[in-house]
Amino acid sequence: MDLFILCIEIFFARILDVSMGTVKTIMMVRGKTVISAILGFLEVFIWFLVVKDALSSDSHSLFIVFAYAGGYACGTFIGGIIAKNFIHGKLDVRLTIKRTQIALVDKLREAGYAVSTTNAKGYKNDSKLLVFMEIDDKKLSDVEKIVKEYDEDIFMVVSETKFVQNGYFKSIVK
Repeated sequence: MDLFILCIEIFFARILDVSMGTVKTIMMVRGKTVISAILGFLEVFIWFLVVKDALSSDSHSLFIVFAYAGGYACGTFIGGIIAKNFIHGKLDVRLTIKRTQIALVDKLREAGYAVSTTNAKGYKNDSKLLVFMEIDDKKLSDVEKIVKEYDEDIFMVVSETKFVQNGYFKSIVK
C-alpha cells in the first residue's frame, strides 16, 4: 500500500510541477520575470521533493518510474490546456493578398479589426498587398473564418506578440 501512495504522490506532484513549468516558460517569454521566478522556485521545490522521495524509497519498482513519467506526460498535456485556455495575449496576423482581393480588407474592417496594408511584390514580381493586424488571441478563429470564407488559399502568418503599445483592438464581446 505504501508503494501505491508513493506512486500517486509522485504522479500528481509531477503534474503540478510540469504544468507550472509550462506557465513559467510562457510568462518568461512574455517578459513577466517576477512571476516566472516565483513559478520557477515552486516548480523546482516540488520537483526536488518528488525526486527525493522517489530515490529514497526502499522499493525498486518500475511503478515509481511509470508514475514519474506518467505525471510528466500528463503535466505537459495539462500545461498546454492551461496555456491555451487561460493565458491570453496578442497575435500579429499577416496576410499576403492579391490587389484584386482588397474587399477582404473591407470585410475585416467591417468586422471591427484594425487593418493596415502596404504594397509588396510577389514571387513572380507581381503586385500584392501585405495586410497587418494585431488581435487578441481569442479572436484568431474569427479572423481565420473571415479569411477562409473569402479565399481559402490566402497566405496567412500568425505569431505571438510580446509587447503592444497604443493602437486599436476590437473589444472582446461574447
